[in-house]
Amino acid sequence: MSFVRSARTLKLLTCCLGLTLASVAQSADYLLRPGDVLQVSVWHEAELNAEVLVRPDGKFSFPLAGEITAAGRSPAQVREELVKKIDEFIPDAVATVMVKEIAGNKAFVVGKVTRPGPIPMTEDTNVMQALSMAGGTAQFAGLKDIVILRGQAGTQTAIPFNYDEVERGKALEQNIVLQPGDVVVVP
Repeated sequence: MSFVRSARTLKLLTCCLGLTLASVAQSADYLLRPGDVLQVSVWHEAELNAEVLVRPDGKFSFPLAGEITAAGRSPAQVREELVKKIDEFIPDAVATVMVKEIAGNKAFVVGKVTRPGPIPMTEDTNVMQALSMAGGTAQFAGLKDIVILRGQAGTQTAIPFNYDEVERGKALEQNIVLQPGDVVVVP
């Protein structure tokens, strides 16, 4: 196959899959988490098209490839591993790994709020935004004693948050961006 024909095929493929350089670059920035749902497909292999869930151990299973580690990696990195693993069965395979649902990106708000529970984080979410998404604080909430619990490397840290100060525009550095898995405790 000539170079020109190969380039046309690649261009057609990227158009059909809806890929652009911007979307590819954007997907390289996002790191997958347990709970995320991926759409994985191999071109011209209908039986190798599947929606997969990233398990709590950070992996998913895929035909011909076995176990693939996804957590902490970009979709592009996962695609590269998939292609390597299936190469002996399908040489020069063209595969895509797309994030269908970012269910692994959640923080939690508990305690004296209107709607305690998980907060989906589709973008950077700070403490005030999370409290708003939880419907606001209850009437007798301890607004000066809110704590963000953060687990890192097997240890828990408690980050203090004084709602009254932040509401008045003071000590705004307390209004941190939450990380997946953070728990905002409103006493």
